[in-house]
Amino acid sequence: MKVTWLGHSALKIEGSRIVFIDPFLTGNPKASLRLEEVDRADVVAVTHDHGDHLGDSFAICQKTGATLVAMFEIALAAQEKKLKAEGINVGGTARVSGVEVSLVPAFHSAGRGTAAGVVVALDGRSLYHAGDTGLTLEMQLIGEMYRPDIAFLPIDGYYNMTPRLAAKAVQLLGVARAVPIHYGTFPHIQSSPEEFRELAGPSCRVTILRPGEAIEV
Repeated sequence: MKVTWLGHSALKIEGSRIVFIDPFLTGNPKASLRLEEVDRADVVAVTHDHGDHLGDSFAICQKTGATLVAMFEIALAAQEKKLKAEGINVGGTARVSGVEVSLVPAFHSAGRGTAAGVVVALDGRSLYHAGDTGLTLEMQLIGEMYRPDIAFLPIDGYYNMTPRLAAKAVQLLGVARAVPIHYGTFPHIQSSPEEFRELAGPSCRVTILRPGEAIEV
């Protein structure tokens, strides 16, 4: 499973299926991919409906025929636009085209429904995308119950965890690999991925990606 960080919180997962998570491309100054360049997607997962996460989700689904998986209220809005959508809630799992998408707790605001993290399971591997969240003990249960192979964690320290808190999240999750996201996009969310890597310690291999770079899981 190949995972490309598209900038901010946007991920593209490539395996037997193509999955996007929080594809904020249009208006994202760090985006490594333009909406016009997206020609295939099977599933689009959304953590919550803030603009820098919902992003181009509806447009990608309309363009490619992908199925949106999101909180019920977001999926309902997509269905009203005649898009394919699976509306679930925290604790639920949707199985679409061989991809399992689970919504897990996040500690953050949202306009429709509530914010969530996402666990994507594909081709025998699993990925945890925390969405927007503060540090929460729920992460210990996420690690125990879903056992993700890698975690993508926000570290901006303004809307989300600081690097120090994200390092604690790594411990709670018990993950062996992590990638920092949601930093450096705008002036008020500058943060240090190097600090996060140092604080995470030797038990977790932290990979710092630049937008457009990928990691194999």
